[in-house]
Formats: sequence, C-alpha cells, structure tokens
Amino acid sequence: MSEAKIAFLLERIEFIEKIVQRHSSITKALEDEIEARAAILMHLAQIGEELRKLDPRLLEQAELVEDAQGAYDTRNFIVHTYEGVNLALIEKIIRYKLPQLKEKLQRLLDA
Repeated sequence: MSEAKIAFLLERIEFIEKIVQRHSSITKALEDEIEARAAILMHLAQIGEELRKLDPRLLEQAELVEDAQGAYDTRNFIVHTYEGVNLALIEKIIRYKLPQLKEKLQRLLDA
C-alpha cells in the first residue's frame, strides 16, 4: 500500500477544507477567483491525478474505483476546460464527494 500517496490525498482534501473554512462557505471560496478558486481546483486536479496512480487492486479493496474515475474525469475537465468549469458541480463535489472520499482514504490508511 502506498501510505505516502494516501497521506498526500488526505492532505489535499484537508487543504480544500481549510480554504473553505477561511472563506466561511464553499460558495464564497469559489467566488474568490484570485486565490481560493484556483487553489481548490488545483487540489482537485491533484486528487484526480494521484488517485489514478493507486494500485487498481487497492482501489477495488477500498471501494474507490468509481471515486477514482470521477476524480480523474473532474481533473481532466479542470485542466482542459478551465474557463468552462461548472462551479455548482465543484461545490457538490466538495460538499458531498470529498467527505466520503476522505472517510474511505482514512479507513484505508488506518487498515
């Protein structure tokens, strides 16, 4: 198991959480075009890239196959269509998907 990669992924999620906390909401963080939005999108792109690099057997074991594919698709959209990123979708990812991903990754790290 790649504990370092999992720790890196958890750190990216925590960075997004801190950015949101500093702005008091996901919406306000995404409205900050100068810093917060760019940082959040970069962290999401990194999550998508690094999840893709985990061993497929590990992804299956941790029930992360769909999460990894969704994160990679999000990464591709962010990287290749930056101006067209749907912020409402990014907000949903942060609100609903990241907490689930964080929980799965933490369980994997603790195992």
